[in-house]
Amino acid sequence: MNFEYDVIVVGAGHAGCEAACAAANLGSKTLLITHDMNKIAQMSCNPAVGGIAKGQIVREIDALGGQMGIVTDMTAIQFRMLNRSKGPAMWSPRSQSDRARFIEQWRSIIENTDNLDMWQDFVKQLVIDNGEVKGVITGMEVTFKARCVILTNGTFLNGLMHIGRTQLPGGRVAEPASYGISEQLAQLGFTVGRMKTGTPVRIDGRSVHFDETIEQKGENDFHKFSYLDFTPRPLQQRSCWTVYTNERVHEILHKGLPESPLYNGQIQSIGPRYCPSIETKIVTFPDKTEHQLFLEPEGETTQEYYLNGFSSSLPIDIQLAALKQIPAFRDVRVYRPGYAIEYDYFDPTQLQHTLETKLIKRLYFAGQINGTTGYEEAAGQGLVAGINAHIACHGGEPFVLGRNEAYIGVLIDDLVTKGVDEPYRMFTSRAEYRILLRQDDADMRLTEKSYRLGLATSERYELLRTKKAAVEDLVEFAQNYSIKAALINDKLEQAGHQPLRQGVKLYDLIVRPQLDINTLAPMVQALRRKIDAIPTRREEIVEAAEIKIKYSGYIDREQMIADKITRLENIRIKDKFDYMSIQQISTEARQKLTRINPETIAQAARIPGISPSDINILLVLMGR
Repeated sequence: MNFEYDVIVVGAGHAGCEAACAAANLGSKTLLITHDMNKIAQMSCNPAVGGIAKGQIVREIDALGGQMGIVTDMTAIQFRMLNRSKGPAMWSPRSQSDRARFIEQWRSIIENTDNLDMWQDFVKQLVIDNGEVKGVITGMEVTFKARCVILTNGTFLNGLMHIGRTQLPGGRVAEPASYGISEQLAQLGFTVGRMKTGTPVRIDGRSVHFDETIEQKGENDFHKFSYLDFTPRPLQQRSCWTVYTNERVHEILHKGLPESPLYNGQIQSIGPRYCPSIETKIVTFPDKTEHQLFLEPEGETTQEYYLNGFSSSLPIDIQLAALKQIPAFRDVRVYRPGYAIEYDYFDPTQLQHTLETKLIKRLYFAGQINGTTGYEEAAGQGLVAGINAHIACHGGEPFVLGRNEAYIGVLIDDLVTKGVDEPYRMFTSRAEYRILLRQDDADMRLTEKSYRLGLATSERYELLRTKKAAVEDLVEFAQNYSIKAALINDKLEQAGHQPLRQGVKLYDLIVRPQLDINTLAPMVQALRRKIDAIPTRREEIVEAAEIKIKYSGYIDREQMIADKITRLENIRIKDKFDYMSIQQISTEARQKLTRINPETIAQAARIPGISPSDINILLVLMGR
């Protein structure tokens, strides 16, 4: 057994797996340490990947050469593209996964990745010398040396679970908590806080009256997560099911509130605003007589179902009594109740944009340890931490994604610039450049960057080049192909569309809101022949070209705004000022600028409490 590594990753959740694979695939000798090798990339909460803004992050991970999109496609039991009624900036892929197969697929990837070892144990202490991490000490008293360490401990640091008044130490059900690291880092000057999250009851599908639920089927078109995957989904596709709470359910839950750790003072930690418990819902929205719940299958063949929307830490008997008031659940049996969990996190303003800590060199944090929530947010951070840990070991420019380049860039910039006052969840509304950060063009934005790093493979890069050429060719064809009104008006009118008054370019027809390339193809034989000549990924290329045509004005305008802001991103101010001595700026600005020490003027402007006048003074002092 080798006891010396370039990179050690602590924790094999979604952040840890992506970090370890990225570092190893780049060429760093990497060790992944986990409590349980049979629960790698465990879906601790719902058995799903993606969703609003989260789906965009997964496509970005895939475009960069990460693994989450590939694993999700291989284990999907339902796929849907959310927000189709809105513009493509809002389209968000989401997939139900087979929980057990997801773990199997990830473990197979890790066990067959060169440069990557695994060790089943827990880390109780970091080896730190002269302000730099040098390795870890495990519970078995094994010391592993490393040039970089990435902590991705999830909910395990001093984890404490709550079911009613019962408290159980653990990182998640049936798994032990991790102790020692928080205390060590606090002594070294890190700010440590507590957060809470929860998970719902798991239901035995044999006890559900499905005839009293509403079926929600998936979609089966060309959309997937990975840009590499063109094969049919290998697993049987399954439906989800919708039910609603009612006033009888709410009455039982209200009576149980004194037994809820959220309301009896047992839990004091910060909880997620956007994924509230059922107790929080009935208190926050007292006038609502019902709340929608989603029954989601946990796998291709299992009878286990996850009840999305019913997260709870109430006693088991109250959870069951309330559920039985829902007609479909009148005979319900459960595998385990919902529970809440408290855990330690570290203020992410203590990090650089590379996710390296400011206090300890070559120590990186990724995932829930930074105050985030969600598999996708964790995986995106893990990928960036793994890349930068490799670069720290072997040289190169730090890898940082801008807010105009990726949702991952928005996520990390929000964390290190603004910090968190609740578990951070990504939304499209957090991004200024949503039209630039669409799910359909993540490969166009990011794959070439990753290829230059050495993470994206030549196969992936070649796929990008051929797709890009095909999209540009189709757009150019539309710009140059002329259509005479007399030859197409009859077809347009038969299809219920406004006829032309004069000849136009095909491009001008595609721009019409009610028309698209697939509608026009039967009317314009030259367009049909052009589409048929595309050898592979025809639907993906047609969609990409159409979005580029229809939204070109919006895309160009947003790119112009992003370019202007980028000028401020290029004005670097890190370590250039003694902010406490600049009396012309506000006291709040002096304190926050000193604490965060922003990299650029643009980052300084995003810090809450920093005014435009404060920024102007800094620009004057910079000679601008």
